[in-house]
Amino acid sequence: MKRRPPSEETGVPAVTIIMPAHNTEVYIGEAIDSALNQTWSNFELIVVDDGSSDATAEVAARRVARDPRVRLMRRVQGGPSAARNSGLGAARGRLFALLDSDDLWAPTYLQEQISILDSSPDVAIVTANAISLGGSFDGQPLRATSGECRRLSPLEILECEEAVCIMSVFRREVVERIGGFDERIRTSEDYQFWIRAALAGFAIVQNPRPLGLYRRRPDGNHSADEIRSLSGLVRVFEEARHVCLGRPAERAVIDRQIERFERELLAVEAKTALRRRDYQLAADRFESLHQREGGAFLAAVAAACRYTPVPLFWFFRGRGAIRQILHRRRPVNRSMDFPEKQVSV
Repeated sequence: MKRRPPSEETGVPAVTIIMPAHNTEVYIGEAIDSALNQTWSNFELIVVDDGSSDATAEVAARRVARDPRVRLMRRVQGGPSAARNSGLGAARGRLFALLDSDDLWAPTYLQEQISILDSSPDVAIVTANAISLGGSFDGQPLRATSGECRRLSPLEILECEEAVCIMSVFRREVVERIGGFDERIRTSEDYQFWIRAALAGFAIVQNPRPLGLYRRRPDGNHSADEIRSLSGLVRVFEEARHVCLGRPAERAVIDRQIERFERELLAVEAKTALRRRDYQLAADRFESLHQREGGAFLAAVAAACRYTPVPLFWFFRGRGAIRQILHRRRPVNRSMDFPEKQVSV
C-alpha cells in the first residue's frame, strides 16, 4: 500500500525529486517509472532536460501526460549542476531527493530515507547504498550492505569520495544555507556539494541498505572521462582546503587527497599519451611520477618513452589486452536479490 502522508491534503508535495537529464532517452523512462512506483506517494518529480539532442524530453513528456506529479523543464545545456539548480529553484517540497535519469530506485527508497529523517530531526542528509548496474562491478553494492545507519563525520567524507551517494534525500535548509550546486564544475559536483554541507555543520547519515541501482554506462571515452574526473576531484579538494582554515585535521586529509589524485591523474595522462603515441607527453608525465614516487620502474619507463618508445607502446598494449581477457573471464557477483526482485530493469 502506498503511504499517503497527512500533509498531502494541502496540495504541497513533501518531497521534490530532481532529475537532470541529457541524452538519456534509452534510460529515462525506467528512471521516472521507478520514482512513480514509490510506496511514498506525496512527491513531485521535476525532470530538467539539459539541452538534449535526442528524444529525452519527449519520453519525459509522455510521463507528464500520465501523472500530474511529473513536471518537465527544458533549458539550454549547462551541465548537471545547472540542471539540478533549475530544479531546486522550482521545487515546492520541504525535502529534496536526487535521482539521475539513468539510475533506478527500489519502491521503498523514499519511504525508508524519509523515515530516517523523520526520526532524527537533527539529521539533514540521508544517503543510500546502491547496486552497480553495468560495468566491471555489475551486481555489486557500492558499499557494504550490513550494519546500522551511521553518521558520517566531515573527515570521513573527505577521506572517501564515495561516502555519500548521489541517491540522497536532504532538507531544504541545506540549500538555503550553502546554496545550490557549483555550476562551474562538470564532474564531482555532487561530492563538492556534500563536502560543503558537511563543513557547514549539517549531519549526514549513511544508510547501508541498497535501495537503488546505480548505472555505469559504457559509452564515452574512458580515458578522457577519467582525466576529467580526476581533474575535477583535485579542484574540489583545492577549494575545500581554503574553507578549512583553522581545521588542521581536515586540511591534512585534503592535502593527502590532493597528492593522491594528482598522482593518479599523472598516471592516467601518461598511459593515455602512450596509447596515442604522444611519446614526449608520456615521457614528461612518467618523469613527473618518478619525481613524486621514485623507483627504478618509473625511471625506466620514462627513459623508454624517450629512447625506445615503439617497443614500450607494444608492451603496454599487450598488457592491456591481457587485462581485458582476464576481466571477461571474471565471474560477476549476482547474489544480491535486489536487482532482479525489487526493480524491473
